[in-house]
Amino acid sequence: MKKTYVLDTNVLLHDPQSLFAFEDNDVVIPIYVIEEVDTFKKDMSELGRNARQVARHLDAMREQGKLSEGVANETGGRLFVAYTSRELQREFFADGHMADNRILATALEVQTKNKDRPTIFVTKDIALRIRADALGMKVEDYEADKMDSSEHYSGIIEVDTEGDQIDAFYRDGFVNLWNAEWSPNQFVIIRNRDNASHTALGKVAWDQKRVEPIMRLKDGMWGIRPRNKEQSFACDLLMNDDIKLVTLIGRAGTGKTLLAVAAGLQKVTEENSFQKLLVSRPVMPLGKDIGFLPGDVEEKMSPWMQPIYDNVEFLMGLSQRDKKSGRGHHELIDMGIIEIEPLTYIRGRSIPNQFMIVDEAQNLTPHEVKTILTRAGDNTKIVLAGDPYQIDNPYVDATNNGLVYVMNHFRTQRIAGHVTLSKGERSDLAELAANIL
Repeated sequence: MKKTYVLDTNVLLHDPQSLFAFEDNDVVIPIYVIEEVDTFKKDMSELGRNARQVARHLDAMREQGKLSEGVANETGGRLFVAYTSRELQREFFADGHMADNRILATALEVQTKNKDRPTIFVTKDIALRIRADALGMKVEDYEADKMDSSEHYSGIIEVDTEGDQIDAFYRDGFVNLWNAEWSPNQFVIIRNRDNASHTALGKVAWDQKRVEPIMRLKDGMWGIRPRNKEQSFACDLLMNDDIKLVTLIGRAGTGKTLLAVAAGLQKVTEENSFQKLLVSRPVMPLGKDIGFLPGDVEEKMSPWMQPIYDNVEFLMGLSQRDKKSGRGHHELIDMGIIEIEPLTYIRGRSIPNQFMIVDEAQNLTPHEVKTILTRAGDNTKIVLAGDPYQIDNPYVDATNNGLVYVMNHFRTQRIAGHVTLSKGERSDLAELAANIL
């Protein structure tokens, strides 16, 4: 049965393509939603870009027919713009929510006029969903770009096999294990089904349709070595020049940022595989000007980049005496080895031959992370690191942020790899806090 979906403002601002995301069902946009969207059109942030895109979509539809009577879209449904003269009962609204009240009233009128089919009010506003439900409406969150957090791709699979296959793996450098459902560059923990301590760590070689050993780091990465199997997998991806995109997900203390910085410094200073190490992280709120802090770009970014600097100085092995004498991460910046890049101004750039790290990438929207990835020039490697459960951006959550979005869309690509790190290595206290708090 066809349904009618009434969309709230936040749905359109979150995803302008939501106008066409409901297949052959009808979509109704209350005129009050368009008024709210219009207030964002001059904003230079992600919301402003989305507002302008919504306006362009609706204007293109308007040229095909009257929106008040419904215009057919490419998915087989119809798009309507509706208004109402209906008033909610006084006890159902507060004076400070006039726009929401008019949107709810429109949704109720659509429901009244279309009793032969279900009417569903779609909003990302939790309080508004509760209010609509109290008025007897069926309500839903907009979930077209969401992934079940329990189904996040970890990049690791465990396989039980015979002991002689593990012996052959060490002897021959590969084993003929294969599953068409595996992803390129997915890591495999091979266990002896008769002896749990007899194991091997491998990686899916997609072209050869077999499992091969992971990279062994003879001298580590800038003096550090992986402490667990997940970090070993991450190091394999970070040090492999054929893999151009690496996503690392892990809670605080799992080492994702430290490993990425160490790999970048190793590739830039020791192996000369890249021209420089480019590091950044979202300035929250992303898209706002960073001019509120004094100084040049480096000085303005310094408070945001301090976690990166901490990792660099840890890798440099600096003591407190070294820091007091003026030594530190500035040496690498002055030498041109490290460059700080504010994401606010990345649009339009082309970034060739660089090892780029974007920390706290869970605060990016899918559109923003697409903008970053499309800046990559020839021989550039991009590492996105973050924790989907530590999000400061109010417009994304653990299931639809840019980091998870990229991870899921690139999991079948041969130039990309992903690892989820779960074991904390920062300290016993940090690991305990992450587990019990």
